[in-house]
Order: sequence, then C-alpha cells, then structure tokens
Amino acid sequence: MSAAKPDILAFRAMLDDLQQRFPDSLLSTLIVVSATDQQLVLIKNNQIVSHYSISTAEAGLGNLSGSYKTPLGVHKIDSKIGDGAEIGAIFKARENTQNIVEILKEPYEKSDADNITTRILWLAGIEQGVNLGGDVDTKDRYIYIHGTDEEGRLGTPASHGCIRMGNQEIIDLFDQVEVGTLVNIVE
Repeated sequence: MSAAKPDILAFRAMLDDLQQRFPDSLLSTLIVVSATDQQLVLIKNNQIVSHYSISTAEAGLGNLSGSYKTPLGVHKIDSKIGDGAEIGAIFKARENTQNIVEILKEPYEKSDADNITTRILWLAGIEQGVNLGGDVDTKDRYIYIHGTDEEGRLGTPASHGCIRMGNQEIIDLFDQVEVGTLVNIVE
C-alpha cells in the first residue's frame, strides 16, 4: 500500500457524477485509478477502504487500440480470473500456466516478459466511443488489473497498457470486488 491515504472528500464530486451518469450501476463499491498518483483507491459505501501503489502504461494514457497506453474513463469489471491461483502464477491468454515467476523487488529490475500474475480483473469500457466500441474498446484491447513480477517498479508507469499491482494486493482487491464493479481511470 502507498503511504498517503487519500481523502474521501476528493472523490465526492466523482461519486455524484457517476451516480447521475450510471444510475443502474452498483456504486456501493468503486475503484478509482489515478494515473498521476500511480494509485488505485477502493471505495465502499462512500468510505476509502484500501489504496495501493500501481503502475499504469509506460507509454502514457490513451484509448486507441495498439497504443500500449492505459485507457481513460469509466469501465466495469467484466471478469474475475485466477481465484485460488498461487502468488506469482503466470497467466497466458487468461489461463494459469502453473508456472511461478520470481518477483522482482528492486526498481531497476526488469522482467524479460510482460508477465500477468496471480489474479486478473478484465475490464470493459462502458462509455461508447471513449472506451467501448471501434478502435477504442478496452475489452478488445485486453486491459486488465493484474499482478506483476516487477513489484519494484510499482509507483511508476511501467506497463504495456494494463494496471499492474503487487501480487498480495491484487489478491486483496480481487476478494473485495465483484463482476460489474465500476472502475474509473482518471488522469
């Protein structure tokens, strides 16, 4: 977890906006990804319950397919993959390979692969033309919140578009959210 706990007051306007724009969505739980802060915040019942250091895309922010950027906007968790997998389990094409990766803890250590580890929360955009449909479709881009073997790089942009988390942290988050939970990725 990161050092500075965010204040719920900073999220009030966002919560009100999402309630108006997506009245049929389950808003008792919300994930906010701040690319500027490289932080993921879990809000339940209008209270911040967890916050984590993350990595968004090294290439920056953007919604275009093939950009290797982290997409902005409101998404939902479309699928939860990996329940019960071992910490460090490598996933390929959303399947557990049964291989366990070495977790790199130093900021200068880079893996030889863009490993997806431990758990996957597969995101789907819900804003037509922003992150849903055409060449901006988040789900078709295979954008996930997932564990990484490059834990030492968390807190800095390092991914190929996904949102990376520490392996224990993705387990914690995975266990607290449901399919359909909204995920707002903001600058």
